Amino acid sequence: MLRSPSRFTRAWTTAAVAGSVLVGCGTASDEPTRPEAKPAARTEVTVDPIEATTRLTDANGVTLAFDKAPERIVCLYALCDDILTELGIVPVATNSALLAHPRFLGEAGAEEVDVVPGGFIAPETEAILSHKPDLVIGEQSTHGKLAPALEGATTFWPAQAGTWEDSVRYLRDLAALTGRTAEGEKAEKTFRSKLAAAEKSPSGKTALIVYGSDENFGVATPETDPVASLFPRIADYPWKSRGVEGSYSLEEILAKDVDVLFVETISFGDADGKLSVKMAENPLWSKIPAVRNGDVHEVNPEVWAKGRGTRSLGIVLDEATAALR
Repeated sequence: MLRSPSRFTRAWTTAAVAGSVLVGCGTASDEPTRPEAKPAARTEVTVDPIEATTRLTDANGVTLAFDKAPERIVCLYALCDDILTELGIVPVATNSALLAHPRFLGEAGAEEVDVVPGGFIAPETEAILSHKPDLVIGEQSTHGKLAPALEGATTFWPAQAGTWEDSVRYLRDLAALTGRTAEGEKAEKTFRSKLAAAEKSPSGKTALIVYGSDENFGVATPETDPVASLFPRIADYPWKSRGVEGSYSLEEILAKDVDVLFVETISFGDADGKLSVKMAENPLWSKIPAVRNGDVHEVNPEVWAKGRGTRSLGIVLDEATAALR
């Protein structure tokens, strides 16, 4: 039977949404009824200018320095693919399938990008260096161990995005380093405007995002997942990090009366397997209101769980707000 894990590490976190709905009051007179007041957006849409630079220290204290703007970039973390697409840059190699999504490069465009062998967990160092990269971007917790092997041959940037604000900071930093400042400002403005618009009409429904494989499942929380960090702004999302990933049980989920459920199948023994199908083996699953009402959405894990950048988050907002209406 599927269980909520205590040691299941989700290397490419994804998210869910939460928040409170604010309802305006109507009139009780013969005067025409005024439209319901809508809450003002909380997200600032004004974007500060981005200045090009060849040296910066990111929010995690990582200092990067170049003689000129990096051009040949290898992505070991889908956040990198997302940001490069926003900036109009194609990586020389990647280990992510995100670029094949139609709102990125599409299948034809993605086929032109070399794939780094070894997968996300163990990308091959020699294969990375064969592309003569100016910059390699990986996830800090997964790829930090590669740093010694890459030192002296290229610059390695260990990134770690836990909230949408982190994602925006990485977008701005990479825009500054590559000199794509106008593109970075435009991408940030587009994302912020979309989030602000979604905040003006929050849903009163309770949402949940679960992720996992045929062995384990977890609940995405706003403190550790960029996608989940959006949800308290657009719906009711009563899930908080407990410091142990995947620490919610189906009994606890059932008690929250979840109206809309988003499911990310991260990996499965069967290529066509779905986490929602596996979870249905537990009799409690069918009692969740979202399951009873057919409001369970299997989402694209490349975008929801792995993308993490502003383009992926924009797609999530489109899909989530449509489902939460």
